[in-house]
Amino acid sequence: MKSYRKVLHFHTPTRRAIINITYEVQKAIEDSGIEQGLCLVNAMNITASVFINDDESGLHRDYERWLEKLAPEKPYSQYDHNGFEDNADAHLKRTLVGREAVVAVTDNHLDFGTWEQIFYYEFDGKRDKRVLIKIIGD
Repeated sequence: MKSYRKVLHFHTPTRRAIINITYEVQKAIEDSGIEQGLCLVNAMNITASVFINDDESGLHRDYERWLEKLAPEKPYSQYDHNGFEDNADAHLKRTLVGREAVVAVTDNHLDFGTWEQIFYYEFDGKRDKRVLIKIIGD
């Protein structure tokens, strides 16, 4: 069994952003030479997520509205965590959306269902962040 590791780097200019990283993940699979296996993609920061869904702008706006209802950014004073930082909402949003995605690799490609894509979701941007891609298989 082989393994391959790649790290993606992000520094979004906005506090929140949804970025399609499917191409970068597929490229890592191709570079790995692994034909059959599993691909883990995970956010390596507690205020960002990786998830799988449709790449549809209306759905992305729906995520924003839904998450703001559940964990609104402001007022900052509503959160005990906020003091030195103002990102308690980002921690909660990450918990709701999740940390990682795992996808089967078949014939050196992501083995997706219809419309599935992989996204990086930034909740507390304007700083350096990373996403780990780890591929294992033969």
